[in-house]
Amino acid sequence: MTDNMTRNYNSHTPRPEPDVSKKQPATNGYDNQGMLRSELDINGKPIVNGTTCINMDSLNKCIVANSIQANGKQNFYDPYQHRDVKHPTSYFDTLIHLLKASLGTGILAMPSAFKNAGYVVGTLGTIIIGILCTYTIHLLITASYELCVKRKIPSLTYSGTAAAAFEEGPKATRKLAPYASMITNLFLVLYQIGSSCIYVVFIASNLKAIGDFYLGGTAVDVRMYMVYILVPLILISWIRNLKLLAPFSSIANCLTIASFSIIFYYIFREAPSFAGREPVGTIKSIPLFFGTVLFAMEAIGMVLPLENEMKNPKKFGSMFGVLNFSMLPISLLYTFVGLLGYLKYGENTTGSITLDLPSEEVLSHVVKLLLSVSIYICYALSNYVAFDIIWKGVEQKMEKNEHTICWEYVLRTSIVITTFFLAVAIPNLEHLISLIGAFCLSSVGIALPAIINFLTFADVYKKEGNLRFGLFCLRNLLIVLIAIFAFIIGVTTSISDIIHSMK
Repeated sequence: MTDNMTRNYNSHTPRPEPDVSKKQPATNGYDNQGMLRSELDINGKPIVNGTTCINMDSLNKCIVANSIQANGKQNFYDPYQHRDVKHPTSYFDTLIHLLKASLGTGILAMPSAFKNAGYVVGTLGTIIIGILCTYTIHLLITASYELCVKRKIPSLTYSGTAAAAFEEGPKATRKLAPYASMITNLFLVLYQIGSSCIYVVFIASNLKAIGDFYLGGTAVDVRMYMVYILVPLILISWIRNLKLLAPFSSIANCLTIASFSIIFYYIFREAPSFAGREPVGTIKSIPLFFGTVLFAMEAIGMVLPLENEMKNPKKFGSMFGVLNFSMLPISLLYTFVGLLGYLKYGENTTGSITLDLPSEEVLSHVVKLLLSVSIYICYALSNYVAFDIIWKGVEQKMEKNEHTICWEYVLRTSIVITTFFLAVAIPNLEHLISLIGAFCLSSVGIALPAIINFLTFADVYKKEGNLRFGLFCLRNLLIVLIAIFAFIIGVTTSISDIIHSMK
Protein backbone atom coordinates (compact mmCIF):
# COMPACT_ATOMS: atom_id res chain seq x y z
CA MET A 1 0.00 0.00 0.00
CA THR A 2 2.59 2.55 1.11
CA ASP A 3 4.75 2.14 -1.94
CA ASN A 4 1.94 3.56 -4.06
CA MET A 5 0.75 5.90 -1.34
CA THR A 6 4.07 7.71 -1.14
CA ARG A 7 4.27 7.79 -4.90
CA ASN A 8 1.16 9.94 -4.97
CA TYR A 9 2.27 11.94 -1.95
CA ASN A 10 5.03 13.51 -4.04
CA SER A 11 2.63 15.06 -6.51
CA HIS A 12 0.25 16.16 -3.80
CA THR A 13 2.57 17.67 -1.20
CA PRO A 14 0.30 19.78 1.01
CA ARG A 15 0.72 23.51 0.99
CA PRO A 16 1.83 25.29 4.19
CA GLU A 17 -1.10 25.56 6.56
CA PRO A 18 -2.28 28.58 8.49
CA ASP A 19 -1.92 28.40 12.25
CA VAL A 20 -4.96 26.39 13.28
CA SER A 21 -4.71 27.66 16.84
CA LYS A 22 -5.90 31.07 15.71
CA LYS A 23 -9.08 32.12 13.97
CA GLN A 24 -8.39 33.30 10.46
CA PRO A 25 -9.72 36.67 9.37
CA ALA A 26 -12.97 36.58 7.43
CA THR A 27 -12.58 36.68 3.69
CA ASN A 28 -16.16 37.54 2.77
CA GLY A 29 -15.82 41.32 2.93
CA TYR A 30 -16.43 41.59 6.69
CA ASP A 31 -14.05 41.87 9.59
CA ASN A 32 -14.11 39.62 12.66
CA GLN A 33 -16.78 41.81 14.28
CA GLY A 34 -19.09 41.41 11.29
CA MET A 35 -18.53 44.97 10.00
CA LEU A 36 -18.23 45.58 6.28
CA ARG A 37 -14.61 45.91 5.26
CA SER A 38 -13.48 48.07 2.32
CA GLU A 39 -10.20 49.19 0.79
CA LEU A 40 -8.96 51.58 -1.87
CA ASP A 41 -7.43 50.52 -5.15
CA ILE A 42 -4.39 52.22 -6.67
CA ASN A 43 -6.64 54.93 -8.15
CA GLY A 44 -8.30 55.66 -4.83
CA LYS A 45 -11.55 53.86 -5.75
CA PRO A 46 -13.26 51.94 -2.94
CA ILE A 47 -13.13 48.13 -3.05
CA VAL A 48 -15.86 46.15 -1.30
CA ASN A 49 -15.51 42.38 -1.11
CA GLY A 50 -13.04 42.38 -3.98
CA THR A 51 -15.20 44.59 -6.27
CA THR A 52 -13.98 48.04 -7.34
CA CYS A 53 -16.79 50.63 -7.07
CA ILE A 54 -16.27 53.34 -9.68
CA ASN A 55 -18.81 55.77 -8.14
CA MET A 56 -21.16 56.26 -5.19
CA ASP A 57 -24.03 54.42 -6.91
CA SER A 58 -21.94 51.33 -7.49
CA LEU A 59 -20.60 51.60 -3.95
CA ASN A 60 -24.16 51.50 -2.57
CA LYS A 61 -24.96 48.48 -4.74
CA CYS A 62 -21.87 46.74 -3.42
CA ILE A 63 -22.91 47.43 0.18
CA VAL A 64 -26.48 46.21 -0.42
CA ALA A 65 -25.31 43.09 -2.22
CA ASN A 66 -22.90 42.23 0.55
CA SER A 67 -25.52 42.93 3.21
CA ILE A 68 -27.87 40.44 1.52
CA GLN A 69 -25.03 37.98 1.26
CA ALA A 70 -24.19 38.39 4.95
CA ASN A 71 -27.76 37.53 5.95
CA GLY A 72 -28.26 34.66 3.51
CA LYS A 73 -26.76 31.32 2.65
CA GLN A 74 -24.35 32.91 0.19
CA ASN A 75 -22.31 34.10 3.16
CA PHE A 76 -21.33 30.48 3.88
CA TYR A 77 -17.59 29.92 3.50
CA ASP A 78 -16.97 27.00 1.17
CA PRO A 79 -13.34 25.80 1.37
CA TYR A 80 -13.69 24.11 -2.01
CA GLN A 81 -14.17 27.51 -3.66
CA HIS A 82 -10.99 28.95 -2.13
CA ARG A 83 -8.46 26.29 -3.05
CA ASP A 84 -5.68 27.43 -5.34
CA VAL A 85 -4.56 24.21 -7.01
CA LYS A 86 -1.99 24.55 -9.79
CA HIS A 87 -2.70 21.18 -11.36
CA PRO A 88 -6.16 19.99 -10.23
CA THR A 89 -6.95 16.33 -10.76
CA SER A 90 -10.10 14.95 -12.34
CA TYR A 91 -12.41 12.31 -10.89
CA PHE A 92 -10.68 9.60 -12.91
CA ASP A 93 -7.17 10.81 -12.03
CA THR A 94 -7.96 10.78 -8.31
CA LEU A 95 -9.60 7.37 -8.62
CA ILE A 96 -6.43 5.93 -10.17
CA HIS A 97 -4.25 7.57 -7.52
CA LEU A 98 -6.33 6.10 -4.69
CA LEU A 99 -6.34 2.66 -6.29
CA LYS A 100 -2.56 2.82 -6.58
CA ALA A 101 -2.26 4.04 -2.98
CA SER A 102 -4.22 1.04 -1.71
CA LEU A 103 -2.51 -1.60 -3.83
CA GLY A 104 1.06 -2.44 -2.91
CA THR A 105 3.13 -4.95 -1.00
CA GLY A 106 0.25 -5.53 1.41
CA ILE A 107 -1.78 -7.41 -1.17
CA LEU A 108 1.08 -9.91 -1.55
CA ALA A 109 0.63 -10.82 2.12
CA MET A 110 -3.13 -11.46 1.87
CA PRO A 111 -2.81 -15.26 1.38
CA SER A 112 -0.81 -15.32 4.61
CA ALA A 113 -3.57 -13.33 6.32
CA PHE A 114 -6.16 -15.88 5.15
CA LYS A 115 -3.95 -18.68 6.46
CA ASN A 116 -4.18 -17.10 9.92
CA ALA A 117 -7.94 -16.49 9.73
CA GLY A 118 -9.28 -19.35 7.60
CA TYR A 119 -11.12 -18.87 4.33
CA VAL A 120 -14.52 -18.10 5.92
CA VAL A 121 -13.32 -15.66 8.58
CA GLY A 122 -10.79 -14.25 6.12
CA THR A 123 -13.41 -13.50 3.48
CA LEU A 124 -15.91 -11.93 5.88
CA GLY A 125 -13.18 -10.15 7.85
CA THR A 126 -11.60 -8.54 4.79
CA ILE A 127 -14.96 -7.19 3.62
CA ILE A 128 -15.81 -5.87 7.12
CA ILE A 129 -12.40 -4.22 7.53
CA GLY A 130 -12.78 -2.69 4.07
CA ILE A 131 -16.13 -1.19 5.10
CA LEU A 132 -14.67 0.05 8.40
CA CYS A 133 -11.68 1.68 6.69
CA THR A 134 -13.97 3.38 4.18
CA TYR A 135 -16.26 4.64 6.93
CA THR A 136 -13.46 6.08 9.07
CA ILE A 137 -12.07 7.86 6.01
CA HIS A 138 -15.51 9.44 5.54
CA LEU A 139 -15.42 10.55 9.18
CA LEU A 140 -12.06 12.22 8.61
CA ILE A 141 -13.13 13.94 5.37
CA THR A 142 -16.34 15.41 6.80
CA ALA A 143 -14.55 16.59 9.95
CA SER A 144 -11.74 18.20 7.96
CA TYR A 145 -14.25 20.01 5.74
CA GLU A 146 -16.21 21.31 8.74
CA LEU A 147 -13.03 22.52 10.42
CA CYS A 148 -12.01 24.32 7.22
CA VAL A 149 -15.41 26.06 7.23
CA LYS A 150 -15.03 27.12 10.87
CA ARG A 151 -11.46 28.31 10.38
CA LYS A 152 -12.05 29.78 6.93
CA ILE A 153 -9.10 27.76 5.64
CA PRO A 154 -9.08 26.22 2.14
CA SER A 155 -7.56 22.90 3.23
CA LEU A 156 -5.91 21.01 6.08
CA THR A 157 -3.50 18.09 6.28
CA TYR A 158 -4.14 15.17 8.62
CA SER A 159 -2.08 16.58 11.49
CA GLY A 160 -3.59 20.03 10.94
CA THR A 161 -7.08 18.52 11.09
CA ALA A 162 -6.25 16.79 14.37
CA ALA A 163 -4.92 20.01 15.91
CA ALA A 164 -7.93 22.03 14.73
CA ALA A 165 -10.37 19.41 16.07
CA PHE A 166 -8.86 19.53 19.55
CA GLU A 167 -8.79 23.34 19.40
CA GLU A 168 -12.49 23.49 18.46
CA GLY A 169 -13.48 20.82 20.97
CA PRO A 170 -14.32 21.17 24.68
CA LYS A 171 -12.11 23.39 26.84
CA ALA A 172 -10.41 20.35 28.32
CA THR A 173 -9.06 19.32 24.90
CA ARG A 174 -7.90 22.70 23.62
CA LYS A 175 -4.59 22.62 25.44
CA LEU A 176 -3.90 19.27 23.79
CA ALA A 177 -4.10 20.66 20.23
CA PRO A 178 -0.31 20.98 19.69
CA TYR A 179 0.21 17.47 21.06
CA ALA A 180 -2.52 16.09 18.79
CA SER A 181 -0.66 17.36 15.74
CA MET A 182 2.64 16.01 17.06
CA ILE A 183 1.23 12.56 17.89
CA THR A 184 -0.47 12.30 14.50
CA ASN A 185 2.80 13.10 12.73
CA LEU A 186 4.61 10.66 15.00
CA PHE A 187 2.34 7.77 14.03
CA LEU A 188 2.57 8.72 10.35
CA VAL A 189 6.38 8.72 10.59
CA LEU A 190 6.38 5.39 12.43
CA TYR A 191 4.09 3.96 9.78
CA GLN A 192 6.34 5.12 6.94
CA ILE A 193 9.50 3.88 8.66
CA GLY A 194 7.78 0.59 9.45
CA SER A 195 6.72 0.28 5.82
CA SER A 196 10.30 0.95 4.73
CA CYS A 197 11.46 -1.86 7.06
CA ILE A 198 8.99 -4.16 5.34
CA TYR A 199 10.42 -3.11 1.97
CA VAL A 200 13.95 -3.98 3.12
CA VAL A 201 12.83 -7.42 4.33
CA PHE A 202 10.79 -7.96 1.15
CA ILE A 203 13.69 -7.12 -1.20
CA ALA A 204 16.20 -9.17 0.80
CA SER A 205 13.87 -12.18 1.09
CA ASN A 206 13.14 -12.29 -2.63
CA LEU A 207 16.80 -11.83 -3.58
CA LYS A 208 17.68 -14.62 -1.16
CA ALA A 209 15.13 -16.92 -2.83
CA ILE A 210 16.78 -16.27 -6.18
CA GLY A 211 20.31 -16.51 -4.79
CA ASP A 212 19.71 -19.79 -2.96
CA PHE A 213 18.66 -21.43 -6.23
CA TYR A 214 21.57 -20.20 -8.36
CA LEU A 215 24.21 -20.71 -5.65
CA GLY A 216 23.61 -24.45 -5.79
CA GLY A 217 21.99 -24.92 -2.42
CA THR A 218 24.38 -22.67 -0.49
CA ALA A 219 22.04 -20.82 1.85
CA VAL A 220 23.00 -17.24 2.70
CA ASP A 221 21.31 -15.57 5.66
CA VAL A 222 18.68 -13.03 4.64
CA ARG A 223 20.44 -10.42 6.78
CA MET A 224 23.47 -10.59 4.49
CA TYR A 225 21.26 -9.59 1.57
CA MET A 226 20.13 -6.62 3.65
CA VAL A 227 23.79 -5.64 4.00
CA TYR A 228 24.25 -5.97 0.23
CA ILE A 229 21.40 -3.56 -0.54
CA LEU A 230 22.19 -1.01 2.21
CA VAL A 231 24.38 1.26 0.06
CA PRO A 232 21.93 1.29 -2.90
CA LEU A 233 19.14 2.18 -0.46
CA ILE A 234 21.16 5.09 0.92
CA LEU A 235 22.01 6.35 -2.56
CA ILE A 236 18.42 6.35 -3.82
CA SER A 237 17.26 8.09 -0.63
CA TRP A 238 19.70 10.93 -1.37
CA ILE A 239 17.67 12.00 -4.41
CA ARG A 240 16.24 15.36 -3.33
CA ASN A 241 14.33 16.27 -6.48
CA LEU A 242 11.19 14.16 -6.66
CA LYS A 243 10.79 14.90 -10.36
CA LEU A 244 13.81 12.69 -10.96
CA LEU A 245 11.95 9.80 -9.33
CA ALA A 246 8.71 10.33 -11.26
CA PRO A 247 9.78 8.33 -14.37
CA PHE A 248 11.07 5.51 -12.16
CA SER A 249 7.77 5.52 -10.30
CA SER A 250 5.94 4.92 -13.58
CA ILE A 251 8.35 2.10 -14.36
CA ALA A 252 7.61 0.60 -10.94
CA ASN A 253 3.89 0.62 -11.76
CA CYS A 254 4.49 -1.27 -14.99
CA LEU A 255 6.72 -3.81 -13.25
CA THR A 256 4.05 -4.37 -10.60
CA ILE A 257 1.32 -4.96 -13.17
CA ALA A 258 3.51 -7.41 -15.08
CA SER A 259 4.39 -9.24 -11.87
CA PHE A 260 0.77 -9.62 -10.79
CA SER A 261 -0.09 -11.03 -14.20
CA ILE A 262 2.49 -13.76 -13.71
CA ILE A 263 1.30 -14.42 -10.14
CA PHE A 264 -2.28 -14.92 -11.35
CA TYR A 265 -0.94 -17.29 -14.00
CA TYR A 266 0.60 -19.45 -11.28
CA ILE A 267 -2.57 -19.34 -9.15
CA PHE A 268 -4.80 -20.52 -12.00
CA ARG A 269 -2.33 -22.90 -13.65
CA GLU A 270 -3.84 -25.56 -11.43
CA ALA A 271 -7.28 -24.92 -9.97
CA PRO A 272 -7.17 -24.02 -6.24
CA SER A 273 -8.97 -26.47 -3.94
CA PHE A 274 -10.76 -26.24 -0.57
CA ALA A 275 -9.41 -29.66 0.39
CA GLY A 276 -7.33 -29.45 3.55
CA ARG A 277 -8.00 -25.73 4.01
CA GLU A 278 -9.34 -24.43 7.33
CA PRO A 279 -12.55 -22.33 7.30
CA VAL A 280 -11.70 -20.72 10.66
CA GLY A 281 -8.27 -19.98 12.08
CA THR A 282 -7.13 -20.29 15.68
CA ILE A 283 -7.82 -17.62 18.31
CA LYS A 284 -4.08 -17.00 18.53
CA SER A 285 -3.56 -16.46 14.80
CA ILE A 286 -6.65 -14.39 13.90
CA PRO A 287 -5.20 -11.14 15.40
CA LEU A 288 -2.34 -11.44 12.89
CA PHE A 289 -4.97 -11.41 10.16
CA PHE A 290 -6.40 -8.07 11.29
CA GLY A 291 -2.97 -6.42 11.45
CA THR A 292 -2.04 -7.63 7.97
CA VAL A 293 -5.31 -6.54 6.35
CA LEU A 294 -5.15 -3.13 8.03
CA PHE A 295 -1.64 -2.61 6.69
CA ALA A 296 -2.69 -3.75 3.24
CA MET A 297 -5.89 -1.72 2.82
CA GLU A 298 -5.41 1.53 4.74
CA ALA A 299 -4.51 4.59 2.67
CA ILE A 300 -5.43 7.12 5.35
CA GLY A 301 -2.29 9.19 4.86
CA MET A 302 -3.13 9.95 1.24
CA VAL A 303 -6.84 10.73 1.59
CA LEU A 304 -6.72 14.45 2.41
CA PRO A 305 -3.87 15.28 -0.03
CA LEU A 306 -5.83 13.61 -2.83
CA GLU A 307 -9.10 15.31 -1.90
CA ASN A 308 -7.36 18.69 -1.56
CA GLU A 309 -6.01 18.46 -5.12
CA MET A 310 -9.27 17.54 -6.88
CA LYS A 311 -10.86 19.85 -9.42
CA ASN A 312 -14.25 19.03 -7.89
CA PRO A 313 -13.51 17.79 -4.34
CA LYS A 314 -17.21 17.29 -3.58
CA LYS A 315 -17.03 14.18 -5.75
CA PHE A 316 -14.46 12.55 -3.48
CA GLY A 317 -16.65 11.60 -0.53
CA SER A 318 -20.11 11.61 -2.13
CA MET A 319 -22.25 8.47 -2.43
CA PHE A 320 -20.86 7.65 -5.88
CA GLY A 321 -17.61 9.50 -5.27
CA VAL A 322 -14.02 8.44 -5.66
CA LEU A 323 -13.74 6.89 -2.21
CA ASN A 324 -16.73 4.55 -2.39
CA PHE A 325 -16.13 3.73 -6.04
CA SER A 326 -12.51 2.72 -5.39
CA MET A 327 -12.81 0.91 -2.06
CA LEU A 328 -15.38 -1.57 -3.40
CA PRO A 329 -13.09 -3.11 -6.04
CA ILE A 330 -10.12 -2.84 -3.65
CA SER A 331 -11.93 -4.87 -0.98
CA LEU A 332 -13.05 -7.44 -3.54
CA LEU A 333 -9.55 -7.71 -5.06
CA TYR A 334 -7.91 -8.21 -1.66
CA THR A 335 -10.49 -10.86 -0.81
CA PHE A 336 -9.96 -12.52 -4.19
CA VAL A 337 -6.15 -12.64 -3.92
CA GLY A 338 -6.17 -13.71 -0.27
CA LEU A 339 -8.72 -16.48 -0.77
CA LEU A 340 -7.25 -17.94 -3.96
CA GLY A 341 -3.68 -17.63 -2.70
CA TYR A 342 -4.55 -19.51 0.50
CA LEU A 343 -6.53 -22.19 -1.35
CA LYS A 344 -3.58 -22.61 -3.69
CA TYR A 345 -0.71 -22.88 -1.17
CA GLY A 346 -2.52 -23.66 2.12
CA GLU A 347 -0.42 -23.85 5.28
CA ASN A 348 2.76 -23.40 3.22
CA THR A 349 1.80 -19.80 2.50
CA THR A 350 4.51 -17.32 3.58
CA GLY A 351 4.59 -13.57 4.24
CA SER A 352 4.60 -12.83 0.50
CA ILE A 353 2.99 -14.90 -2.23
CA THR A 354 6.11 -14.35 -4.36
CA LEU A 355 8.00 -16.64 -1.98
CA ASP A 356 5.39 -19.37 -2.54
CA LEU A 357 5.99 -19.56 -6.29
CA PRO A 358 7.99 -22.55 -7.62
CA SER A 359 11.62 -21.87 -6.71
CA GLU A 360 13.02 -23.83 -9.65
CA GLU A 361 11.20 -21.95 -12.43
CA VAL A 362 12.78 -18.98 -14.16
CA LEU A 363 9.44 -17.19 -14.49
CA SER A 364 9.07 -17.09 -10.71
CA HIS A 365 12.58 -15.62 -10.47
CA VAL A 366 11.52 -12.91 -12.90
CA VAL A 367 8.56 -12.02 -10.68
CA LYS A 368 10.76 -11.77 -7.58
CA LEU A 369 13.30 -9.62 -9.40
CA LEU A 370 10.71 -7.30 -10.97
CA LEU A 371 8.94 -6.70 -7.67
CA SER A 372 12.25 -6.20 -5.87
CA VAL A 373 13.17 -3.43 -8.31
CA SER A 374 9.70 -1.92 -7.99
CA ILE A 375 9.84 -1.92 -4.19
CA TYR A 376 13.39 -0.51 -4.27
CA ILE A 377 12.05 2.54 -6.12
CA CYS A 378 9.12 2.82 -3.74
CA TYR A 379 11.49 2.68 -0.78
CA ALA A 380 12.85 6.11 -1.70
CA LEU A 381 9.35 7.56 -1.95
CA SER A 382 8.30 6.03 1.37
CA ASN A 383 11.36 7.47 3.10
CA TYR A 384 10.65 10.87 1.58
CA VAL A 385 7.35 11.11 3.46
CA ALA A 386 9.04 10.34 6.79
CA PHE A 387 11.91 12.71 5.98
CA ASP A 388 9.55 15.52 4.97
CA ILE A 389 7.59 15.35 8.23
CA ILE A 390 10.71 15.19 10.42
CA TRP A 391 12.63 17.83 8.44
CA LYS A 392 9.82 20.38 8.70
CA GLY A 393 10.04 20.15 12.48
CA VAL A 394 13.84 20.27 12.54
CA GLU A 395 14.16 23.07 9.99
CA GLN A 396 12.09 25.47 12.12
CA LYS A 397 14.59 25.19 14.97
CA MET A 398 17.83 25.58 13.02
CA GLU A 399 19.42 28.48 11.21
CA LYS A 400 19.91 28.07 7.50
CA ASN A 401 23.57 28.13 6.48
CA GLU A 402 26.02 26.33 4.24
CA HIS A 403 25.82 23.24 6.46
CA THR A 404 22.04 22.86 6.16
CA ILE A 405 22.31 20.61 3.12
CA CYS A 406 24.77 18.39 4.98
CA TRP A 407 22.36 17.94 7.88
CA GLU A 408 19.65 17.09 5.37
CA TYR A 409 21.75 14.23 3.98
CA VAL A 410 22.58 13.12 7.53
CA LEU A 411 18.87 12.85 8.31
CA ARG A 412 18.14 10.97 5.08
CA THR A 413 20.94 8.51 5.80
CA SER A 414 19.86 8.11 9.42
CA ILE A 415 16.36 7.11 8.35
CA VAL A 416 17.76 4.45 6.01
CA ILE A 417 20.08 3.07 8.68
CA THR A 418 17.19 2.99 11.16
CA THR A 419 15.03 0.96 8.78
CA PHE A 420 18.00 -1.30 8.08
CA PHE A 421 18.64 -2.18 11.74
CA LEU A 422 14.94 -2.70 12.44
CA ALA A 423 14.71 -5.03 9.44
CA VAL A 424 17.79 -6.94 10.65
CA ALA A 425 16.20 -7.26 14.09
CA ILE A 426 12.85 -8.50 12.69
CA PRO A 427 13.52 -10.29 9.38
CA ASN A 428 10.17 -12.13 9.40
CA LEU A 429 8.01 -10.47 6.76
CA GLU A 430 4.68 -11.90 7.94
CA HIS A 431 5.08 -10.82 11.58
CA LEU A 432 6.51 -7.41 10.68
CA ILE A 433 3.57 -6.54 8.42
CA SER A 434 1.08 -7.56 11.11
CA LEU A 435 2.93 -5.55 13.79
CA ILE A 436 3.06 -2.34 11.74
CA GLY A 437 -0.60 -2.67 10.76
CA ALA A 438 -1.79 -3.28 14.32
CA PHE A 439 0.43 -0.64 15.92
CA CYS A 440 0.11 2.27 13.51
CA LEU A 441 -3.07 1.84 11.48
CA SER A 442 -5.40 0.82 14.29
CA SER A 443 -4.58 4.19 15.85
CA VAL A 444 -4.08 6.63 13.00
CA GLY A 445 -6.40 4.79 10.60
CA ILE A 446 -9.36 3.91 12.84
CA ALA A 447 -9.28 5.52 16.30
CA LEU A 448 -8.06 9.02 15.43
CA PRO A 449 -10.65 9.74 12.68
CA ALA A 450 -13.43 8.82 15.14
CA ILE A 451 -11.95 11.07 17.84
CA ILE A 452 -11.54 13.96 15.39
CA ASN A 453 -15.11 13.52 14.16
CA PHE A 454 -16.47 13.50 17.72
CA LEU A 455 -14.63 16.68 18.74
CA THR A 456 -15.71 18.45 15.54
CA PHE A 457 -19.44 17.64 15.60
CA ALA A 458 -20.20 17.16 19.32
CA ASP A 459 -21.79 20.61 19.66
CA VAL A 460 -23.89 20.06 16.54
CA TYR A 461 -25.34 16.76 17.76
CA LYS A 462 -26.02 18.16 21.24
CA LYS A 463 -28.49 20.58 19.66
CA GLU A 464 -30.33 17.72 17.92
CA GLY A 465 -31.51 16.05 21.12
CA ASN A 466 -30.27 13.48 23.58
CA LEU A 467 -31.08 10.49 21.37
CA ARG A 468 -29.09 11.72 18.35
CA PHE A 469 -26.22 12.83 20.56
CA GLY A 470 -26.21 9.50 22.40
CA LEU A 471 -26.09 7.51 19.16
CA PHE A 472 -23.36 9.82 17.88
CA CYS A 473 -21.26 9.21 21.01
CA LEU A 474 -21.93 5.46 20.91
CA ARG A 475 -20.86 5.21 17.26
CA ASN A 476 -17.53 6.92 17.78
CA LEU A 477 -16.90 5.14 21.08
CA LEU A 478 -17.50 1.77 19.44
CA ILE A 479 -15.01 2.56 16.67
CA VAL A 480 -12.38 3.66 19.19
CA LEU A 481 -12.91 0.50 21.27
CA ILE A 482 -12.50 -1.65 18.14
CA ALA A 483 -9.25 0.17 17.40
CA ILE A 484 -7.98 -0.27 20.96
CA PHE A 485 -8.85 -3.98 20.88
CA ALA A 486 -7.09 -4.44 17.53
CA PHE A 487 -4.09 -2.48 18.81
CA ILE A 488 -3.65 -4.48 22.04
CA ILE A 489 -4.40 -7.93 20.65
CA GLY A 490 -2.59 -7.37 17.34
CA VAL A 491 0.58 -5.87 18.84
CA THR A 492 0.90 -8.40 21.67
CA THR A 493 0.31 -11.35 19.35
CA SER A 494 2.78 -10.06 16.76
CA ILE A 495 5.48 -9.37 19.35
CA SER A 496 4.90 -12.77 20.95
CA ASP A 497 5.29 -14.53 17.61
CA ILE A 498 8.36 -12.47 16.74
CA ILE A 499 10.02 -13.44 20.04
CA HIS A 500 9.02 -17.09 19.54
CA SER A 501 10.49 -17.13 16.01
CA MET A 502 13.83 -15.85 17.31
CA LYS A 503 14.28 -18.75 19.74
